[in-house]
Amino acid sequence: MSSGVFVTGTDTGIGKTVVSAALLAALNRAGGRAVGMKPVASGCRQTVHGWRNDDALALMAQSAGAADYALVNPYAFADAIAPHLAARAAGVEIRLDPILGAFAALCTNADCLVVEGVGGWAVPFSPTLMQRQLVQALKLPVVLVVGLRLGCINHALLSARAIAADGCRLIGWIGNRIDPEMERSQENLSTLQERLTAPCLGVLPFAQSPDAVELAGHLGAALNVVARSRET
Repeated sequence: MSSGVFVTGTDTGIGKTVVSAALLAALNRAGGRAVGMKPVASGCRQTVHGWRNDDALALMAQSAGAADYALVNPYAFADAIAPHLAARAAGVEIRLDPILGAFAALCTNADCLVVEGVGGWAVPFSPTLMQRQLVQALKLPVVLVVGLRLGCINHALLSARAIAADGCRLIGWIGNRIDPEMERSQENLSTLQERLTAPCLGVLPFAQSPDAVELAGHLGAALNVVARSRET
């Protein structure tokens, strides 16, 4: 498959979309042609154009060109619940082939895809399919978003261990300050930098209304690592 990165998180609601959109903005500002993808999305609204997910739309807003929504988000479910449950409620089974086909189509007009996962790393898509199997099939390196709040060290270390155990390559992590009142935040960051074997690619400040273009300035290190990953 073509080049790109898979963005996962230490949990749900920790800012994967904010980080993915900022990374897209940074890549495109640096002269690349980066496109976002949200293969599976739970929590969509019905529009005149069909089901739409706000996370997928946020990625599209920072992507180069104008991709077909169906390629960016092949599986869109109404209920904001675990994807395998949302799919079951919709009478659908999430399968790899439609996602791989959409990824390949998006690659024809991009030099890098930023693929945002759903929830944390160990998320089931169906009774026989886990999210990790999608990453393995796409052969993408992984960027871990660490939501900086109480408990983040445990969540980050367990996530990194699981990614490695599943045979995937963690190329770096990005901290996202989701709790502005977090105590000892700098000490927690230092512990993460000491304990995680992958490098820190940036730390995003807390923002009530995140702006991807402004946050892109905090991801300079990420650009270099993503560029190197595309060469290997």
